[in-house]
Amino acid sequence: MNLNPEQITDYANTFIKVLIDYSPRLISAFIILFVGLYIIRLINRFIRRLMVRRHLDPTLTRFLADILLWVLRVILFVSFISKLGIETSSFVAILGAMGLAVGLSLQGSLSNFAGGMLIILFKPFRVGDLIEAQGVTGTVSEIQIFVTKLVTANNQTIFVPNGSLSNGNIINYSLEKIRRADLTVAISYDTNIKEAKDIITAVLKNNPKILETPAAEVSVKNLTDSAIQIAVRPWAKNEDFWGVYADTLQNCKQAFDEAGIVIQPFVKESSKKNNPTEPME
Repeated sequence: MNLNPEQITDYANTFIKVLIDYSPRLISAFIILFVGLYIIRLINRFIRRLMVRRHLDPTLTRFLADILLWVLRVILFVSFISKLGIETSSFVAILGAMGLAVGLSLQGSLSNFAGGMLIILFKPFRVGDLIEAQGVTGTVSEIQIFVTKLVTANNQTIFVPNGSLSNGNIINYSLEKIRRADLTVAISYDTNIKEAKDIITAVLKNNPKILETPAAEVSVKNLTDSAIQIAVRPWAKNEDFWGVYADTLQNCKQAFDEAGIVIQPFVKESSKKNNPTEPME
């Protein structure tokens, strides 16, 4: 299409007229955009400092601050395009449809997200705690929004989804300061029970890591077909637990050897049959 100079002049005049008429709205829209971005930045900094002063969890602080930041940015963007004269109802409907589609496709992730929020808010465990959940045991090294990172005793890293973690049973071994070891020693029927119990009690008293309060328990646990089972339950601090566990077994074995007491094999099937209500060790 060939344009003569008069048509070009008319188009240019029309464009300049529209630009002049539209410029106040355009200028005000960009003022709203830049001022809004500055105010959002100030609000985000203020909220972060407020949550830090309230000693909220760092993960929760970062997450809530990021959510607030993007919500304010979306509101600002809608205000910006509305000031330009663009119809926002259809735009909001598109955002709603996109949010619904994303929500349906990410149901599992949203469940993990909700679980992460519950864990961060109610704190059934903290970083550094030893926990058992979902069939695994490990020390919590990081609590993320979607998963919790555990490190096992053999230095393996396990990522547990927060959705299943928050809905299942959690054993927190670090929540209490002290912990009881539940041990079982089996001796023959020819052994004097009182003598065996006295030997075990002496072993426990000679270990400085075993707490005096609560007092350790030494009692007959079960009578099986081939042995007398004695329950040994000493208390120790969390940091001393595994040392006390191993030392008690070793020292009891050495003390029994010196006294001529023979430790019998531990037969689970016989124990279970004679006392079906007793949990298996």
